[in-house]
Amino acid sequence: MPILPDTIFALSSAPGRAAVAVVRISGPRAKEALGRLAGHVPETRKATLRTIRHPSTGQDIDRAIILFFAGPSSFTGEDVAEILLHGGKAVVASVLNALGTLQCRLAEPGEFARRAFDNGKMDLTEAEGIADLIDAETEAQRVQAVAQAGGMLRRLYDAWRSDVLDAMALTEAAIDFSDEEDVAADAAARARDIIGGLVDALAKHLKDGRRGEILRDGFRVVLAGAPNVGKSSLLNALARRDAAIVSSEAGTTRDVIEVRLDLDGFPVIVSDTAGIRDGGGEIEREGIRRTLERGREADLVLWVRDATETADEVPRALLEAGAAIILVENKVDLVSGEERAGAESQELLRVSAASGAGLGALVTRIAMLARERIAPTESPVLTQARHREALEDCMKCLEDHLSQNQYDAELAAEDLRRASQALGRITGVVDAEEVLGRIFARFCIGK
Repeated sequence: MPILPDTIFALSSAPGRAAVAVVRISGPRAKEALGRLAGHVPETRKATLRTIRHPSTGQDIDRAIILFFAGPSSFTGEDVAEILLHGGKAVVASVLNALGTLQCRLAEPGEFARRAFDNGKMDLTEAEGIADLIDAETEAQRVQAVAQAGGMLRRLYDAWRSDVLDAMALTEAAIDFSDEEDVAADAAARARDIIGGLVDALAKHLKDGRRGEILRDGFRVVLAGAPNVGKSSLLNALARRDAAIVSSEAGTTRDVIEVRLDLDGFPVIVSDTAGIRDGGGEIEREGIRRTLERGREADLVLWVRDATETADEVPRALLEAGAAIILVENKVDLVSGEERAGAESQELLRVSAASGAGLGALVTRIAMLARERIAPTESPVLTQARHREALEDCMKCLEDHLSQNQYDAELAAEDLRRASQALGRITGVVDAEEVLGRIFARFCIGK
């Protein structure tokens, strides 16, 4: 007798007080559990209003909408039941307690999605897209996540893997007909043509400026400059709240402080950093080291200067890092119009964190740079570091294949097998338990 999987349940809506809460059940006993709670199981996919009662005491818990989805036509591929309750904590707790008495257990994080993957309802890229959709904070992140959850990356990588398998078949044919030179040479040449085109496509896909990864994680902006130029005040002005401590004492900011912003639908992470200067104590020097490190990792550096002081030069370490740099002259409300004379440019923006002057132009400029760097495109883009790593492995294997001469057909075939495995790791065709664990652990309980 095959061992049936556990029947799992969880609150699938956000915890806490709400108008409506959704409890999801999945597994071989889902239909039975729903019937015990509601006294009735509706037709599949038909919403029905029923009284939910505790199976042990018979006590009424709530009036709720119930739904049943017969497997395999469900999210997980198993029988699934959903109960839409009033969202009070006591109501939800009572229903979860009741399910625990019905040979069901509480689901682990991501277990519903893991079962959907195991039952062929989605691949790993689609699962990651769903996780990103749950985490999406801006419109651009939502658009990218919806495309990935809809299978955009899966279709691309499956097509590439199909090309590799076609080339593998031709290479194996070259080995099988090695005693017929014309047949073997023709098969090998056709395989190389397929792989040559695939290498070009992979190279273009990888050379994307990490657009998708930055959009997923956030466009990183670092505020840098000498002490007391108003970086913390500028951070607070951009965040529209007191995120950082502001003081006239030099060296107040010792560690990196971050705020997340939504600028025109794009995720932007602004970091306030320690002022850069010579001297200072050990703690301040560590803060300066972190400032330079963040600046080297940033997508954009705002080098903040004090309009009332002599301009500070941008450190060479930041200039050589390759990030875009905007010069921001702060405290312009403290200088006269004559002193501020001169046209502003993309490289220099004059602002006042205190009065708000110029902040609109600064925000517009940041949003424009973010849009240029990470705006979603119609073409599939890389969104995960693990995808990039697997594709780079695949590219190396394909290049090794092309470097083999016609007498090394066995080695060429092995290169293609390894390339196919690398692509398979992205979608989950090739099993990698540690990768699966990392992916589904990202989900909340109930998804």
